[in-house]
Amino acid sequence: MSGRPLLNRRLEGHGTTIFAEMSALAVETGAINLGQGFPDTDGPEEIREAAVRALRDGRGNQYPPGPGVPELRNAIAAHQRHFYGLNFDPGTEVLVTAGATEAIAAAMLALLEPGDEVIAFEPFYDSYAACVAMAGARRVPLTLRAPSFRPDLDELRARITPRTRLLLLNTPHNPTGMVLTAEERAAIAALAVEHDLLVVTDEVYEHLVFDGEHVPLIALPGMRERTVSISSAGKTFSFTGWKVGWVTAPAALVAAVRTAKQYLTYVSAGPFQYAVAEALALPDAYFTGIREDLRARRDLLADGLADSGFEVYRPQGTYFVTTDVTPLGERDGFAFCRALPGRCGVVAVPNAVFYDTPGTGRAQVRFTFCKREEVLREAVTRLKRLAP
Repeated sequence: MSGRPLLNRRLEGHGTTIFAEMSALAVETGAINLGQGFPDTDGPEEIREAAVRALRDGRGNQYPPGPGVPELRNAIAAHQRHFYGLNFDPGTEVLVTAGATEAIAAAMLALLEPGDEVIAFEPFYDSYAACVAMAGARRVPLTLRAPSFRPDLDELRARITPRTRLLLLNTPHNPTGMVLTAEERAAIAALAVEHDLLVVTDEVYEHLVFDGEHVPLIALPGMRERTVSISSAGKTFSFTGWKVGWVTAPAALVAAVRTAKQYLTYVSAGPFQYAVAEALALPDAYFTGIREDLRARRDLLADGLADSGFEVYRPQGTYFVTTDVTPLGERDGFAFCRALPGRCGVVAVPNAVFYDTPGTGRAQVRFTFCKREEVLREAVTRLKRLAP
C-alpha cells in the first residue's frame, strides 16, 4: 500500500469518542458513570411489552417499509399535531430513522455540498462535527458562553456569509441545557428567512424542559418550507438502545433526506417501531411525569455538585448539567475527568470535546442525571470528597 493514510482525511480527529473512553474507564474502575447520557432503568413496562408483542406477532421481523411503518409515521404526525399544532402528511412528510444521529447524518449528506458552511451552536454534540465533515462542508461555530449560554444573535448575523447553506440547531441544547426563548426563536427564524437558509433542528430533548418552553422552529413564520425537524424516542421514553428517530419536514426535504438515509441503514428497529407508535400515544400525564421526575433529579445532582465546590450552571432542559471545576483548583477538564474515577469513583465528561474553538470550555465538565435517585445520592456523597 502507498503511504496514504487509511482514514479519509475528512474524518481526521474523529476517532474513539470521549463517551467510549470514559465509559470504559467507568467499567475498569467500577465508578458511577455520570458521563454518557443513558438511563439506568427501562421505560414504561407497557411499551416494552408492546415490543415483545410485535416480535411474537411477526410485525417488523422482516424489512419494514423504507420510510417507517405506517403506524409509527401516523403516531409521529399525531404527536406533532397534539403538542405543537403542526400538521404533517404521514405519507410524505415523516421519515423514520435509526435514531436522531442517523437523521442528522442523512440530512447533512443530503443537503450539503463540499464548501458549504454550516453554523452550529458550540459546544455541540460530537456527531455534528463528523457528519458535517463527511459531507465536505465547513463548520462555523456560534459559541454559547457561560453562565447563561445564550446565543449572541448579532454574532450569528455576522457569521452568515454567501457560503452559508444551513443552520444546525439543538434546543433544548446538549450539553449546556439552554432552551431558546421566544425572542431568540423569532430572531433566528427571521435570519434564516432573510438569507434563505436551510435549518436542521435537533429536538430530542423536547419533552425534558424544566424552565421555559420548547417550540419547534418549524412552527414559526417562513420556517415550514426550509426546516428539517428531528427527534427520537430514546430520551423521552428511556429506550435509547432501540434507536428509533424521525424527521418531520415538507415533502421535498423529506425526499432529499430519505435519498441519503436509504443508503445508510435502509431500515432498522422493525418491531420497536410498533412499540414507539404506542409510546407516542401515551397520555399527557406520562410526558409531565418524566419531566417532573427529571427536574427533581436535576436539583438533587446540581445541589450536590454545588456543595462539593463546583460552579454549577443549572440547565433549563435535557438531562445534563454543566459545571466549572475552577473553584476546585482545577483548570483542565480532561485531566480532571480522567482522574475523577480514582479520586471519588464517579465518571464525567469534559466539555472541551464539544468545542471547535481551542481552549473554550477547557474547565467545564458535564454530568448526567438520568440515573436512579439512589445512584445520584451515592454519587453526590462521593463527590463531596472533592470539597475544598
